Amino acid sequence: MKRNLLIAKVLLTLGVLEFFGPLLKDTGASHLMNSEWVGHARVHLAWLLGYMFFSGLVNIYFIWIRKPFKLSHLYLSCLWQATHLVGFWAGILFVPMYGGAIVDHRYHTHILGVDENIFVFAVLSVILTVAYIWIKTKVEPYYKSETLAA
Repeated sequence: MKRNLLIAKVLLTLGVLEFFGPLLKDTGASHLMNSEWVGHARVHLAWLLGYMFFSGLVNIYFIWIRKPFKLSHLYLSCLWQATHLVGFWAGILFVPMYGGAIVDHRYHTHILGVDENIFVFAVLSVILTVAYIWIKTKVEPYYKSETLAA
């Protein structure tokens, strides 16, 4: 049981890394410090980056620190991460409606022939799906009370 719980926590933690990734990638000349961007758009990006950073911290708290531990904490992290991923995929889906661009060839790279963002978010979507299924099939069946000794 503890091994299955640990696997679930590690999978969710891998997904949480995306809440921190944009701070490394999007604070430079390609986004936040891009002089081509309207200043107000950069304020919104700074706000989003702050929200993502603190969301990541709260996810880590629910996965690893919150006591007493409850299975619902893992499901909350799944839901929180899913909203983040669905938000990205919606942004990609609606690119034609707002005149966006998925790739800026000055800054983006490709992984296995796929744009880095599409690749990373596809991998994160798979990890979250596996984490949810793992929790549902390997952790929840052994969860007998509201509090679990982690």
